[in-house]
Amino acid sequence: MEMDQTSKNRMMLLLIAGIPLIVILVATWLWYYVVNGDLDLVGALGTANRGTLVQPPRQIDEVDLFEENGLGFKYADLEPRWTMLVPTQDGRCDQPCEHSLYVTRQIHVALGKDFPRIRRLYASEGSVGDAHLVVPELSDQRPAPASFSALLETEHRGVKALELGAGAYARLFSEHEKDPSTWYLVDPAGWVMMSYNSSVSYKDVISDLKFLLKNSSE
Repeated sequence: MEMDQTSKNRMMLLLIAGIPLIVILVATWLWYYVVNGDLDLVGALGTANRGTLVQPPRQIDEVDLFEENGLGFKYADLEPRWTMLVPTQDGRCDQPCEHSLYVTRQIHVALGKDFPRIRRLYASEGSVGDAHLVVPELSDQRPAPASFSALLETEHRGVKALELGAGAYARLFSEHEKDPSTWYLVDPAGWVMMSYNSSVSYKDVISDLKFLLKNSSE
């Protein structure tokens, strides 16, 4: 009788110890198939997001990125946060580019207490020093500053500007190439996973972000 109870206890301990391993293996298996586009997990479970899912998601650290000083940049080196990313292709910030920067700033501020959990990035094929601001006025009807660098300095403090390496724009931002009003949401692990454009309202983006922040630890 004692031997039977001991065996049962050992079996129970093995089962308890094995549960975390099983969970990790299942999660890894699901993520592998989601990333490779073989499983539409979001579609299967249902979603209320207003943005457009990037399927499969694209890992930002799989392309070459550079900071303004020319040093290589890795998203994984940053503190884990959700990120709103505004791209441009040719180093010219035109009306869609300026408006995307404006909208993401307003959304960021509107998040209130969750402001520190979000960051904003700007990414272009050219360096910030060579970028040109080609709008006569800003989205809030104020005169545009003299240069793109001045725009970031005066209107978008805290935005980190990055230069895209060869082929990075085409690999990460195909939606933007078709619609220049498109900008992206990057998750804390560096996956470009959602796109938004001018057809999505300010309030709908905020609703998506609040849902994601509520259901994530970052």
